[in-house]
Amino acid sequence: MSEKTENYNADIHNEDYRGQYQEILLDHRSLVNIAGRETESLNGKWHFCVDPYDTCRRAHWFKEVRRNDTGAEQPVDWDFDWWERAAVPGTWNLQKPELYWYENPAIYMRTFRYVPKETGERAFLYFEGAAYEASVFLNGVFIGSHDGGSTPFTVDISGAVKTDNRLIVVVDASRSPLRVPMDNTDWFNYGGIYRDVHLVRAPNVYIKDWFVRLEPDGTFSKIRTDVTISGADGTGCERKAVLAIPGLGMEEEITVREGSGHGVFAVNAEALSLWEPRNPTLYDVSIRLLPEDAKAGGDLIQDRGDLIQDRLGFREIKTRGQKILLNGKEVFLKGVSVHEDHVILGKTTTPEIIRETIRDLKEMNGNYLRLAHYPHDRCFARIADEEGILLWEEIPVYWAIAFGNRNAYRDAENQLAELIQRDRNRASVIIWSVGNENPDTDERLDFMSRLAKKARELDETRLVSAACLVNHAKLKIEDRLSEFLDVIGVNEYYGWYEPDFDKLSAILSNSSPDKPVVVTEFGGGARSGQRGSVNDLFSEDYQKALYIKQVETFKKYPFIAGLSPWILYDFRCPRRFNRYQEGYNRKGLIDADRKTKKLAFFVMQAFYKEK
Repeated sequence: MSEKTENYNADIHNEDYRGQYQEILLDHRSLVNIAGRETESLNGKWHFCVDPYDTCRRAHWFKEVRRNDTGAEQPVDWDFDWWERAAVPGTWNLQKPELYWYENPAIYMRTFRYVPKETGERAFLYFEGAAYEASVFLNGVFIGSHDGGSTPFTVDISGAVKTDNRLIVVVDASRSPLRVPMDNTDWFNYGGIYRDVHLVRAPNVYIKDWFVRLEPDGTFSKIRTDVTISGADGTGCERKAVLAIPGLGMEEEITVREGSGHGVFAVNAEALSLWEPRNPTLYDVSIRLLPEDAKAGGDLIQDRGDLIQDRLGFREIKTRGQKILLNGKEVFLKGVSVHEDHVILGKTTTPEIIRETIRDLKEMNGNYLRLAHYPHDRCFARIADEEGILLWEEIPVYWAIAFGNRNAYRDAENQLAELIQRDRNRASVIIWSVGNENPDTDERLDFMSRLAKKARELDETRLVSAACLVNHAKLKIEDRLSEFLDVIGVNEYYGWYEPDFDKLSAILSNSSPDKPVVVTEFGGGARSGQRGSVNDLFSEDYQKALYIKQVETFKKYPFIAGLSPWILYDFRCPRRFNRYQEGYNRKGLIDADRKTKKLAFFVMQAFYKEK
């Protein structure tokens, strides 16, 4: 606003109010890797209220001003301590029936006590996921905003935390054509702080991020390590860190200069047990930042150093021609796609639900899951490491993203960076996907090819892919983005959205890709228990017959290196309201109850057993 009148009231007249909450952005640059650190949970019941007009941020409710400039008490429109309580983690949509379709801002508040365990301690809040945008306020002060509903963010509260603290988080689930994902998706738009919230303590100089992996040179004889440190006086001098892997007899020193250190260390290839699905070996790994005396304000203080620990697997994933190689051996990805959607918890998940998902995959004789269409909970990759499951992880560059918009690209790249920083130490993750089902335009090619390059810049040890559409006009696997990918993902629904199934054989016969192809989606819908002829849509018999034709066709084409049919479980979707779907996508091989298996499940079970 260029001119303000004498009766201007910012609380109601300022339509540019959101800009102030973009001044402190919480993104991949502020993300702290908390793997291997002790954390204190801030989960539980938080006070909660919907805020459809975003008045908390418009009128600065978080400051809790009860008196005017003269000291007189004034009426206020908020009452944080009186509000009802909502579960964190949890989606608000499933906690009250009237909030099922709510998609605007809401306010969360809780208090917590904080007593430092040592002098100079740093404190962080780590949010695993809040959909979609979150603004965080501590003790009446704005301390940062984060965009991205499925990736984590860290808030450094070291300078703002007190003994008794009041934490307010405004979460906005509004859809927008300029966001990633955009406003038109094919899954339910859950809102809320739906993943864990942690309080994390660290020394004044601490290990901010670290990446330990097998050098991808085919020799299985070197381990590469990167370490980043942060904190006062921690980045301007030379420090020493020690990488230890007792199971391999390794203890190696890393020199850290200007906040970062790197090392490549020899390992006995014969002693190293490579991680793979039938033998998911994990090693105890630690990195210790050695202590150093440092002066602060003229006084000598003891820097105790820092220590992080985790269990990691070491493996190599590559391609050769039309094959995917795991540890130098061909592997066929026997998988299925899965959404983060639960009939009771919505987008919130638990380790038990993740393990049940993996048990269903293994019952299907599978070894691989495509986690669609956004980053799933951080626990998934950790449990997949233990269970020996290969993972495709994806960011929600979905359908008609605003590819020409710079902010949309910045959002996508940040989510990609946050995902990779979060999970690049997980052996189970073998593919980063930069998107799904986009039109092959010049703007999209520029957008997604830049993301593919960014993925390789952040992690040279994994494959890059995207789930693409086939060229329906030429009946061919053809997408200009393929040049920038290691694996070509193909979504096709012949026999379902395209009734002429014979076109699938034509497409595969017309194609001669020089890279592996994973059929990332195929299938059709069926209501659990609905029987009929093989020609009755939405019957289990139709779905079964379609799956039989699909897998019999795939057997003929050696460039197909994996499958992830759509989808393991039925899931909520606000686009689908015929008599069989009733607000769910019914393409699942298992009903939304996650118990009742449809006939097509057993088609894939038999096919994967044969493979």
